[in-house]
This record gives sequence, structure tokens and C-alpha cells, in this order.
Amino acid sequence: MAESLGLKESISMALGGMIGGGIYAVLGVVANITMSAIWVAFLAAGIVAICAGYSYNKLNSLTDNQGGSVTFVQCYLGNSTLAGIAGWTLLFGYIGSMAMYAFAFGEFTAAFGIIPGSVLEVPTRPLISVLAVAGFVGLNLLGSRTTGAAENVLVALKVGILVVFGLLGLVYAFGFSGAQFEYGVSHLGGFDPLMAAAISFVAFQGWQLLYYDQEGIENPVDTIRTAVYISIPVAVAIYILVGMVTVNLVPQALTSHPHVALKDAASLMMQPYGLAQLGAVILALSALFSTGSAINATLFSSAYFAKGMLGDDILPDQIGSSDADGVPERTVLVLGAITGAFTWFGGLGAITSFASLSFILVFGAMSYLAFRQRDHDEVNAVIPAIGTVGALAFFPLMMYNLYTREPNTFYIVLGLAVVVLAVELLYFERDVIEAEVTEFEPDPGVFDEHN
Repeated sequence: MAESLGLKESISMALGGMIGGGIYAVLGVVANITMSAIWVAFLAAGIVAICAGYSYNKLNSLTDNQGGSVTFVQCYLGNSTLAGIAGWTLLFGYIGSMAMYAFAFGEFTAAFGIIPGSVLEVPTRPLISVLAVAGFVGLNLLGSRTTGAAENVLVALKVGILVVFGLLGLVYAFGFSGAQFEYGVSHLGGFDPLMAAAISFVAFQGWQLLYYDQEGIENPVDTIRTAVYISIPVAVAIYILVGMVTVNLVPQALTSHPHVALKDAASLMMQPYGLAQLGAVILALSALFSTGSAINATLFSSAYFAKGMLGDDILPDQIGSSDADGVPERTVLVLGAITGAFTWFGGLGAITSFASLSFILVFGAMSYLAFRQRDHDEVNAVIPAIGTVGALAFFPLMMYNLYTREPNTFYIVLGLAVVVLAVELLYFERDVIEAEVTEFEPDPGVFDEHN
């Protein structure tokens, strides 16, 4: 873009990255674990996220080489392998996020009831999800990009619909339903809210994408810092409002078809006004719009992130070229293909858990890096310490929750994590492995002498 992004555009990008599709995809998964204590889950995840945001900001201000997670690891630890692993982990987290958005896009499209449940014996939901990813891959290949001004409008619409949804839901809950509004007090004694917080963590990513485009942001260090500190609390407030309304109005929908429970809640709250069908349609259209734009924005940003990794020799050249003008086409195609495979074969629980796991690890690592800089006067050691401890707690809680509640999902997520880590180590330690193999290879001349 010709002009640099200001504070409003940066807040819109950060908030849009979180609100874009997370609430539609994550809400049902989180609510099934904690129900009316969902506010605790979103609050806990938001606290860890804001601590990570503080850590990113401090790391960004303490170095002249501004960047994101990869740059910070390289700068403060000087370890290319760890920097590469952080980059790959984050990239897979973005792929998981896009797959999650595409899954929700397919669910809400199917919920209209216009399209049959299967086409030529192929289930409709994964087909729609893959077609959505393919469509946005095509848009990115054409070079389309949402401007900062347009992003302000898009985010205002998305946030506005959800806020109106939440407020009308409160009006219905306290003015029409007659049922007692539950706050989940009985659930506060167990680990369920924290387990749900860990799984919901993927809904709080997106703001860190600002750090990868600092050249296009006016006064980047100060602007990004302010944008992060505003956008994360706003996202927490919206998630809590929408989550509490939904679990109180349609708890049965969260059990029977959790992925589209927001649509059922919108229908119910508009009944007193004779607009039940309209409420459901508006909410479903909002979900399609939000998840679709989230796929597009994340694909664009992650492709540029990958381009930077290509320039640093952190990704293989076969994935794309760092010298390409704009987004590397091969990179977009590769990211789209992997995303399509994830959303076709994966369940929403597995996709969400895998993506959350990726961001927990990276955000926790950034909090730890900031904690290591506590000797600087401008770094408050308590905040990154909370972020580090929070991430360390979320990791085992999420894995335990999956193991006990969804063992199949647990093994899928564990298998994906092991495969990703193995591929990362093989790639970044390939020179060491090659040297070791060469050292133990027999000399061909000696072998011939013995024969």
C-alpha cells in the first residue's frame, strides 16, 4: 500500500485476526467442556495472550532488528535451529487456523439447508471447506489485498454484529426467557475452564501478524504496542459476551450441533420480534463473511511470513522464492494444499487443538525470552513470567483433556506434533546428519580390496 498503516488500521488488523473466525469455530468446542463457566476460559486465555503481547512488544522495542518470533529467537538466543523450529511451528499454527476457519465456513454453509448433505456420495461440509480454501488461494494468486481503510469497515461490521448479538441475547435472557442466567460458579473448582482456555487459545492469535509488516506501519513500535493492548482485551470482552449468551440460551444446541449453535441462539433471541428466521440468516451470513475473510487474511499474511523464512533459508526453496514480487505463488499453493488436507480429513476438535498447541508453544517461548530480559528496567518480569507459566500449564492440561475426553483426537494431535517436530529437526540438522552419515560410510576403495 502507498500509505503506512496508522493506529486505527493496526487495531482493525489485530482485532480482525482474532474476531475474524475464531469465535465461530471455537465456541462450540470450548462450551462443550466448560458450559456456563466459559467466561473463565476466555478470560484465562486472554490473560496469557496479553502477557505474550507484552513480551512481543518488549522484545520488539529492545532490538533494532524488528520482526516476529523467528527474529526474536535468532536475536536473543543466536540459535538458527530454534529460530527455524519456532517459525515452522508458527506456520503450522496458521495452517491449522485456516483449516479451522474453513471447517466453520463449511458448517455454516451446510446449515442453511439449501445444499444437500452429500454430492456424489461426498460429504458436503469438507467439500465446501476445500472449495473455500481453493477460492481464496485463487484470490491471493490474483494479487488481491484488503486495504487498511476497507479492513476498518470489515472489522466494524464483524464486531458490530457480534456485539448486537450479545446485547440482544442479554435482553432476551433477562427480559423474555424467565430462566435463571447461569454464571458457571459450580464449575470453578475443577480444571475444566483451564482446559477449555488452552483449547480456545487459537482464537487469540492474529495480533502478532502486525510484527511481520512493520515497514508498512507508521511509527511501528509504538503503534503496534498500542494496537495489541487494545485489541486483545476487546476480543476477550466480545468472546465472553457472545459465549455467555449462547450457553445460556441454547445449551441443548451446543450438545447436538455445537458448530452452528450461534445461529440457533440468534434465531431464539429474535423470536419476540417475529424475526427468528432473519436473525439466524444474518448470523450465518456473518459467520460465512468472517470465516471467509479470516481464511483470506491469514493465507496472505502467512504467505508473506513464509517468504521471509525463505529469505532466511528456514524453508526449502521448493516451497517458493523469496525474490518473488509480492506473495510467492508456489508458497500460496503449498499452504492452500496443506490447509485443504487438514480441513478435509481433520475433525474440528483435532484442528483446533493442534493450532492452539502451536500458538501455546510459540507464545510461551516468546514470554520466556522476554522474562530473560528482566534485567532491563523497562521489562516487568512478572508479566512475561505469567505468560510463561500460563503456557506451561495450558500444554499438559490440553493434552490431558484430549486424552481423557477424545482419545482418538489426542493420538491424532500427538502424531501430527511428532511428525512436524521430526521434519523440522531433519531439515535444520540436515548438515549434521549428512556429516554423520558420511563419516560412517565405508570407503569404496577399501570395500573393493576386500572383494
